[in-house]
Amino acid sequence: MHTETIAIHAGNLTHSATGDVTQPISLSTTFFRDENGGYPGGHMYSRVSNPNRSALEKVLTELDKGADACAFSSGNTAGMAIFQALAPGSHIIAPDDMYWGFKKQLLSIFKDTLSIDFIDLTDSGSVESYIKSNTVLIWVETPSNPLLKITDIAALAEIAHQHQLILACDSTFASPSFQSPILHGADIVMHSSTKYIGGHSDVLGGVLVTAAQNEFWEKIRNIQQVGGAVPSPFDCFLLLRSIKTLAYRMRGHNENGMAFASYLEKHPKIEAVYYPGLPSHPQHEIAKKQMSGFGGMLSVLIKGDAENAKKVVNKVKLFAQATSLGGVESLIEHRASVEGPGTKTPQNLIRISVGLEHIDDIIADFEHALGE
Repeated sequence: MHTETIAIHAGNLTHSATGDVTQPISLSTTFFRDENGGYPGGHMYSRVSNPNRSALEKVLTELDKGADACAFSSGNTAGMAIFQALAPGSHIIAPDDMYWGFKKQLLSIFKDTLSIDFIDLTDSGSVESYIKSNTVLIWVETPSNPLLKITDIAALAEIAHQHQLILACDSTFASPSFQSPILHGADIVMHSSTKYIGGHSDVLGGVLVTAAQNEFWEKIRNIQQVGGAVPSPFDCFLLLRSIKTLAYRMRGHNENGMAFASYLEKHPKIEAVYYPGLPSHPQHEIAKKQMSGFGGMLSVLIKGDAENAKKVVNKVKLFAQATSLGGVESLIEHRASVEGPGTKTPQNLIRISVGLEHIDDIIADFEHALGE
């Protein structure tokens, strides 16, 4: 089935006596056992599994072309489950441009148990020189946050598998609508479902999807079920509802993102635009190869310094100055100030999540902010 059809139907597991067309919310934390001690309904305790979470994991598995999925209470806990599943002393190769939350995890929570090299993964030819005897994982983020770098997933997958390494891909900026890392060789795909999957800035969540149900995946499933950082039934219900419109929302984000990036690229007060859909993007050809759309995320360098960038952020009216992305409303932020001390993000960079408002209104608002 096509993505649109999977999104609408794959999450409907209901077989209730009342004939619900959509999956109802199941708030029970515990479930009946039969006379032999089994669980005829397929669920024992809601930390381990729940009908709504099972429905969510099923549809995300199918959307990402995987074998299984684990849903978590946030994107950070989803990614952290991968790091927790690694043996102490393991070495990781990670991108130099990486979501700050994961980089902070690696540099603080895992600093005594894992070793990490942060490198430019857009240069796939240099990756092998960083592989050590204890390297176990290559972590890819494409498009990256906040510089929108594009990594060739297939090239990295070939290198990873030649050395018996795991390739994990954070595909949050692309969503399952525009990128299928498993089809390009990734072993695990990660999304912050708070973002495009949720799409309305009202639910927190994360998901991992695996290409194979192997021993490493069972470690992750155990971390999910025993650790218990799982989404509530209502969170799962909200995500399932949002997923039904994901493909159509992403088309709107892509259309607006492309139009806005094209407008910004020609503006005299903009130093640079980072958007993989632009032919000027250094990895545009790779993006075209592995993405079916480029989404609504972009970053721009305002001519001048941090103060010039902050002036623009403070003058917009339609954009919400707020952290996060992927919602129906346009969001904007001075990214370096969010990441704090130690950030390598340029001080004149603004990160923008282009929403689903009319593109003329989006451009007019930004034109006003740039023009004053």
